[in-house]
Amino acid sequence: MLALLRNENSLETIQIVRKSVLLLVALGGVFVLVFGESKWPDGGFTHEAIELIGFCLIVFCILGRTWCALYIGGLKNKTLISVGPYSISRNPLYFFSIIGAAGIGAQMGSVVITFAVAIVVWTIFHILTFSEERALSENFGEVYRDYLARVPRFFPKLSLWRDVDSLTINPRIVRATFFDACIFLIAIPLGDGFDYLHGIGAVPVFFQVP
Repeated sequence: MLALLRNENSLETIQIVRKSVLLLVALGGVFVLVFGESKWPDGGFTHEAIELIGFCLIVFCILGRTWCALYIGGLKNKTLISVGPYSISRNPLYFFSIIGAAGIGAQMGSVVITFAVAIVVWTIFHILTFSEERALSENFGEVYRDYLARVPRFFPKLSLWRDVDSLTINPRIVRATFFDACIFLIAIPLGDGFDYLHGIGAVPVFFQVP
């Protein structure tokens, strides 16, 4: 019991570190958004197409994270979930968050920023999952180590899909996950707002990216 408690505390610490690092990344993203702009003119086809693709990625992220929450049921880190989205990816919530991060980057109308944001967030999650996997391996033993060997860390392997006939759904968890994910949508008015401010010269532009 003591070992389990210690591992649960470790997982909580990892979550705090993850949120803190992501906050720093978000602040860096705000700096880029405020003082940089896309090489492609605002209102042009390329700029608008990148933003539209980004919007689709953000919606996909919101729906994907909410879908994952249906299977969590408040049991994350307490019970090994290995069905539904968790049967094809060990970290589907992270996977959808990476997609959402790319969508946020795309609101700048830049291909480079889109991929850069996604790569940075993927790198953070990739590093943090090592500690999470070590703690979960101690919690769940050989069952988790078998799961670790079978299922990819992020990108889904659809051939592994397994499901159940019924689910115990926690509406509070589902609602919280949905509304948390909706925060990604803030990037849309922010991106448009700074495009406008740059256009009228109210905010200086120090660099451009394609």
